[in-house]
Amino acid sequence: MRILYQFPLSHYCEKARWLLDHKELDYEAHNLIPGVHLAFAQLKTGQNKLPILKDQDRFIADSTEIALYLDNYYPEHSLLRADQTLRTQAININSLANELGVHVRRFGLANALSQNDDSIDIMIGEQGYLRQFEKLSKPLIKTLMSKGYKLDQDKVAESKEMMDKIIQNLNELLLENGARYFVGDRLGLADISVCSMIAPLLEISNTPWESDHSGEVSNDFYDYQQALLELPVGQYVQRIYLTERNARTDWRGV
Repeated sequence: MRILYQFPLSHYCEKARWLLDHKELDYEAHNLIPGVHLAFAQLKTGQNKLPILKDQDRFIADSTEIALYLDNYYPEHSLLRADQTLRTQAININSLANELGVHVRRFGLANALSQNDDSIDIMIGEQGYLRQFEKLSKPLIKTLMSKGYKLDQDKVAESKEMMDKIIQNLNELLLENGARYFVGDRLGLADISVCSMIAPLLEISNTPWESDHSGEVSNDFYDYQQALLELPVGQYVQRIYLTERNARTDWRGV
């Protein structure tokens, strides 16, 4: 059985889940403990980040590398086109989306952690040692996330500016292709990458970021979300999730 090692809340891990789902491949999503994951990741892949896919005796790190691996070993339902021009376009858009993801994570986490502990609850899971000792683990993880992702006010403001620039760029690229898909005439790596990175901003249903709005959300986050929904790219992300996100595995993992 393939195993995807993940943080449930990570939009890069959402991207990896979607890549596997698009390929219609069976897998299990296994959650790793933040911080503790470093030793595992370093041992298996020589780097420190998730997601990591285990396929038989192979370990593949990084969502983009996972996409390339899947197309190489499981070519059905290809993520990249054979045409070199379309392939290059998709890889370039994927790179833009990956850059956007860094800033979305900072902006989104800064907002989430300032409002409630929902994101921390997702990180520690429903059971296990972190849940048993949540009075200690919650503030510890919150501190680690704040420092690790540089959630200070100045960095968050910089990320918001970068989000504006990249989203505007993506919006223009989408319109250039007729606003149905980013590259060609069907779902591919570019679409999955962009949608996964923007999903936390739109609080897409049936994702880790879904919100019933029973709690408060900052005015800054709400205003950004509403402005995004007025753009074709925001509406596109909603449409693609509704029509083409056929999840085969629960994002919550085990």
